[in-house]
Amino acid sequence: MSTAAAVVVYGATGHTGRFVVAELLRRGVSTVVSGRNAERLEELAAQWGGVVVRAAGVDDPDALDRALAGAAAVINCAGPFAVTAGPVVEAALRAGIPYVDVAAEIEANAATFADHAEAARRAGVAVVPAMAFYGGLGDLLVTAALGGRTAADEVHVAYGLDSWHPTEGTRAAGAVSHERRGGRRVRFADGALRYHDDEPRKVHWDFPEPLGRRPVIAEFTMADVVTVPSHLEVPEVRTYMSVEAAGDLAAQDTPVPEAVDALGRSAQLFAVDVLVRTDGAERRATARGQDIYAVTAPLAVEAVQRLLSGRARATGVVSAGAVFDAADFLRALAPYVSVDLPA
Repeated sequence: MSTAAAVVVYGATGHTGRFVVAELLRRGVSTVVSGRNAERLEELAAQWGGVVVRAAGVDDPDALDRALAGAAAVINCAGPFAVTAGPVVEAALRAGIPYVDVAAEIEANAATFADHAEAARRAGVAVVPAMAFYGGLGDLLVTAALGGRTAADEVHVAYGLDSWHPTEGTRAAGAVSHERRGGRRVRFADGALRYHDDEPRKVHWDFPEPLGRRPVIAEFTMADVVTVPSHLEVPEVRTYMSVEAAGDLAAQDTPVPEAVDALGRSAQLFAVDVLVRTDGAERRATARGQDIYAVTAPLAVEAVQRLLSGRARATGVVSAGAVFDAADFLRALAPYVSVDLPA
């Protein structure tokens, strides 16, 4: 198989990585699978068929360069992104190709913006972190809700998950973030990330059916606090998580996701409900679907295809809402995601 127009999936053997590979193949995109475990890559490649295997560790720049050689773009699905994002971004910049990742780690995403912005601008390459359920989807919804405005007084992003069976990767990334914060919680207020020891509090949020009104944990902070303020002038971004999902995540005995359909999705249902306040008015945008890990695949793959087909608004380190037409992108996610946007 020629790799001239191929997309490299780094971390292809992971739970989300496998969804991303399947989505690329479904769309007829030539695919290179990469990661540190060569044996596991070969096993999965035999099941997928038609993919090229190029094993590489993030501690081996030469191997990463070989993995990306001749490719069109790379999607990094390998967490913890505090470890993998920097080396894979740098390899993408050396190769002169777009980079997309699915990081939900707040500090890792902030570091991508801080550490690679100038190099990405000089290279004329788009680097899009958090192009996933957490970070990317909320940013697209906020941007679409604003309808061309570039500032807001407040942004609220509520995650309604009827359950959350975390993967091993989610737990590992969470442990890294917890350690980096010294156990503190984080919020985006007064225009900056701020760390605090306040106890979490519960409020209620009215999600669309079938979830309906549910208790949520206020300031259960997700990657939207990095992506949204990266391109919108907003002093405060708050995110919320349904109590059931937060409890599942906290419990050490919650099992990993279990497939219930032919696409490999779990039974988990979600709604992401965005409320934006600006100039005394409220605007909402909502997305609904099934399985937060599975839905990350069309988000990341759609992003790469838009980058490669000239439907990007900027280069450098950019969030989803800054680089894409948010409303058009969200509508393109059907049938995996249904969206309700302001008129």
